[in-house]
Amino acid sequence: MRPEEARPRLAALGFDEADTETLAAHFTDAEERGQLSHGLSRIAWLETWETLDTAAKPRRVVAEPAYERWDGNGALGYLTLAAVVEAQVVAPPERLRVVVCSNTFPTGSLGYWVRKLADAGLVALLTATSPRRLPHPSGGVPLTGTNPLAIGIPSSDQPIVADVSMGAVTHGDVLSGKARPEELVPFGGPQAHKAFALATGLQLVVDSLNPADGFGAVLVVVRPEADPVPAFRSLAGGVRLPGDRRR
Repeated sequence: MRPEEARPRLAALGFDEADTETLAAHFTDAEERGQLSHGLSRIAWLETWETLDTAAKPRRVVAEPAYERWDGNGALGYLTLAAVVEAQVVAPPERLRVVVCSNTFPTGSLGYWVRKLADAGLVALLTATSPRRLPHPSGGVPLTGTNPLAIGIPSSDQPIVADVSMGAVTHGDVLSGKARPEELVPFGGPQAHKAFALATGLQLVVDSLNPADGFGAVLVVVRPEADPVPAFRSLAGGVRLPGDRRR
């Protein structure tokens, strides 16, 4: 798909102008960063959905100084996280806030969301669940989602953004034909038990905080007390760090 096709095709699905722009910006950013599995190919995937409520809007159901809970309310997870992130930027926590999201799928590239928070001067940790796709390293039925973990660290320099899925490949790679379904296993080869342990822990953190059935996300937002990134970049001696654009 060509980038100029993105907005017309999203609008044709029934998304309003604001949601079309939110989705197109996310997919385009993924393309520019080489994350093709989260890029424009996802529009074709959405076009295959039999039930897609393009009029649905996420809602915040609990709003406390250090805790919020959001319900996707039928909206795509992309749009739920967009609303959540915007709310944190507009009214950041005094020190720390935990945000739990229910009915939130698909969430896209989690690094995209924590980068927005880092650009706003906030430390962010975000994870999200998905359909159960990862089996135990010894085999068997899928037990967890790929359950990525994204971390955004703000800086007076360029922020650091780490975004790691627990799968050896992503579901997007399978959708796009770049990987076979049987390749969707915990990463690490002989050490795959480590990725599986992380996937399990993240799955159960989200599930234990999520009051609704279905997929969810958990975001932790914190005001930083220091700026360690410039010194770390100096120590790294110019190597590409997580979240940097490819040279």
